[in-house]
Amino acid sequence: MGNTIIISIIILGALVIAHEFGHFIMAKKSDMKVNEFAIGFGPSIFSKRIGETVYSLKIFPLGGYVKIEGEDEKTNDPRSFANKPLISRMAVVLAGPLMNLLLGALLFSVVAFFTGITTTSVEVIPDSPAFKAGIRDGDVIYKIDGEKISSWENIVDIISNRPDKEINIEIKRGESIIPLRVRTQIDPQTKRGIIGIKSKMIKYSFFPSLIFGFNRMFYVVKMIVISLVTTGIRTQDLVGPVGMVHIVGEAAKFGIFNVIFLAAIISINLGLFNLFPIPALDGSRIIFLLIELVRKKPVDPEKEGMIHFIGFAILIILAIFIAYKDFIKFY
Repeated sequence: MGNTIIISIIILGALVIAHEFGHFIMAKKSDMKVNEFAIGFGPSIFSKRIGETVYSLKIFPLGGYVKIEGEDEKTNDPRSFANKPLISRMAVVLAGPLMNLLLGALLFSVVAFFTGITTTSVEVIPDSPAFKAGIRDGDVIYKIDGEKISSWENIVDIISNRPDKEINIEIKRGESIIPLRVRTQIDPQTKRGIIGIKSKMIKYSFFPSLIFGFNRMFYVVKMIVISLVTTGIRTQDLVGPVGMVHIVGEAAKFGIFNVIFLAAIISINLGLFNLFPIPALDGSRIIFLLIELVRKKPVDPEKEGMIHFIGFAILIILAIFIAYKDFIKFY
């Protein structure tokens, strides 16, 4: 449990650093005055001023921020956020989420290069339920219980949620599609359904792995957007730090590259979540900039800052609720 918590903090810290570094580097490139680059919240356990910027590590490593002069208050400093062109401010706000998407693509690329990527083509364990049902090495899982399969993760999710149940599987073997029935077993450790198959891995060289990483990132973004459009945001699907510790612990059982793969997915989710038009998130700041574009004058920075503060308080309450829900669910 201790190691899982440490790994979870490292992952979350890396994702936050990437996000805030996106804001930070774009602000510097735009010649804005950056007062502080902080990882975490609460009292500082370490801080050092380098030039005009204070670099801080806070006691609660859940989140972080880049404090830019004039972002939430009035100021006459010509290098402040509010006094820079609209396009520069938009670039600074977007840079954080985009950095998370970029990190997700790069992490997928690392997995593809070093270990390979799962496919829907399978290897079958002898005498397993899958073998007895007629599934053989090289078969491609096409459908399970009528649902078309898009990835190995899709296969695992469906089968694991059907312990000790009969499922209908359609496999592709050459040009043929063969319907089969398989009764799942219960994994004694996880209590989840298994049928005795493994994914055939495809390993990529350097440049193809980069291409794969970006393709997989765009695919995950598409799937998240489709899910939001079709089902919306459901509280049961939201996971906070407590749930993340559990999920990381499950991934860690299968090796470090499973953890990296999971980190890529979390990073992409974090990037997209920050684009939601919720006060205190980057998406809300983008809305205010678009309002300025239409009105031809900015919203009062102090009023905007107050709205973001209220939004932040609401997010903290939501985080506490999700943490409680995760604790009940997983522990």
